[in-house]
Amino acid sequence: MAEPAALSELDSRSAGLAVSLRAVTKVYDSGVMALGRLDLDVSKGEFVSLLGPSGCGKSTALRLIAGLNAPTSGIVRVSNRAGQARPGHSIGFVFQEPTLMPWASVRDNVRLPLKLAHAPAAEANARVGEALTQVGLAEFADAFPRELSGGMKMRVSLARALVTDPDILLMDEPFAALDEITRFRLNNDLLSLWRNLRKTVIFVTHSVFESVYLSQRVIVMTSRPGRIGAEFRIDADEPRGEDFRTSAGYAGYCRMVSNALAPLHPGQPGS
Repeated sequence: MAEPAALSELDSRSAGLAVSLRAVTKVYDSGVMALGRLDLDVSKGEFVSLLGPSGCGKSTALRLIAGLNAPTSGIVRVSNRAGQARPGHSIGFVFQEPTLMPWASVRDNVRLPLKLAHAPAAEANARVGEALTQVGLAEFADAFPRELSGGMKMRVSLARALVTDPDILLMDEPFAALDEITRFRLNNDLLSLWRNLRKTVIFVTHSVFESVYLSQRVIVMTSRPGRIGAEFRIDADEPRGEDFRTSAGYAGYCRMVSNALAPLHPGQPGS
């Protein structure tokens, strides 16, 4: 019989952690076991990528951390900013699709989480302006989604996640549908935001190259039911940029991660 599942705050003994998963499993109503006894710790301010092809449980893990789903068994603990009512208030989520309201301006799309939280108008206006500036879209505040490129739409989605000033940013393959040039640019912009804001970032991707470029730590997940199959710490000088992307060190890390990914997912490409 499965042990009871739990979602809770991290206690004072885990002061340096943002997220902790212990023996977490997830079985869907269809009987599919997405995760099998997953153990994962993420430190505050860390940038961690979960790597693996579709179906290995990466997105399921994010949804459990966000509180969008409950684990079947095990414990999910998330740090909570003092004075907040529940852990979910400290989390921002960027999905693979921007999911913008087509009838609303960029400003109003970004304002949505604050509107739902009944934030005072003056505070909401200031936060929206700050978030749009952070993602480089201040001059497009009055534009509509149909007027934006794919990369710009994803920036709006990122601004909407940042507008509540979350401690933890969860990103589910946000750049997967973009062309390579736009993806490289957004990777650089995301690293710049992470350095400036010091958020904890958990980033889901199926790209070896993206995971190594962005992350302090890459978690390679096994085929379903997903577990941690391998883990790599990416020690590279900061700030990272094109020098790192074209370096022998970067190529070496990519080779190591790819070599670890291959036996875990036979016949599956790593990127």
